[in-house]
Amino acid sequence: MVAQPRPAPDQEITAQAQFFAREGYVLAPGLFTPGEVQEVREIFAQVHAEGVPGHYEPRQVADGVQNPDDPLYQYPRVMMPHRFNARARHFLLLPRVADRLRAFFGTEPVAAQSMYYFKPPGARGQALHQDQFYLLVEPGSCVAAWTAIDDTDVENGALLVVPKTNDADIVCPAVADARESYTSHFVPVPEGLKAQVVPMKAGDTLFFNGSLIHGSGPNRSKTRFRRSFICHYAAGDVRKISGGYRPLIRMDGTEYEVESQQSGGPCGEGWKGALH
Repeated sequence: MVAQPRPAPDQEITAQAQFFAREGYVLAPGLFTPGEVQEVREIFAQVHAEGVPGHYEPRQVADGVQNPDDPLYQYPRVMMPHRFNARARHFLLLPRVADRLRAFFGTEPVAAQSMYYFKPPGARGQALHQDQFYLLVEPGSCVAAWTAIDDTDVENGALLVVPKTNDADIVCPAVADARESYTSHFVPVPEGLKAQVVPMKAGDTLFFNGSLIHGSGPNRSKTRFRRSFICHYAAGDVRKISGGYRPLIRMDGTEYEVESQQSGGPCGEGWKGALH
């Protein structure tokens, strides 16, 4: 069988932007090269071995309960690595990512957050939620770029998305099942819609709108990690964002300040400035 030619980059991005606008998410296969995937693994293996005070999430699980037997105690998230690691900053501002964000936002994007999840074997997932609940971007919403650093599937806790919730209101969350989720927030699936699994290969990037309901199940594999590099962005005309995400970074690497969000969003002042 003759292989079908891959669309030109501008055609590919246009098609992805159309799908993103319609469904609230889109998969960009192989956006990170195998060499880049390996470099990201090595960067965060070193961070895990050495720790970085102030940026490496405390060794605790949901609700502040310390449990050395929990896989997430042993492999906590790395928060805002772009603030202390030049290569993490490079991947946050990767031109291939920026090109797609420009198409999704319709304007120049700015970067707000980076994170790295190890999700080792046996780790709990994260209950369905909406990113805009935490970032409180104004005007508009945020967009996530979620890059798989391992192949993901149902067994090791692949992402779940609820298509067409990109225009949904921000929902004040219910309480999640602590046996399945390491976070306590849960947003139910709207009536008539269904959550669907998005299997990914290492190097694939899933982009999704800040209102899109998404999450993941536990890693039920005995041997496989489900590592991921996750970044959040806003449109360049952003005026306010939750305080923990400042300063923002333009895609040329320059930093600038915007106003800290003073509203707690639809759920009240108790949520103001939360870090996701």
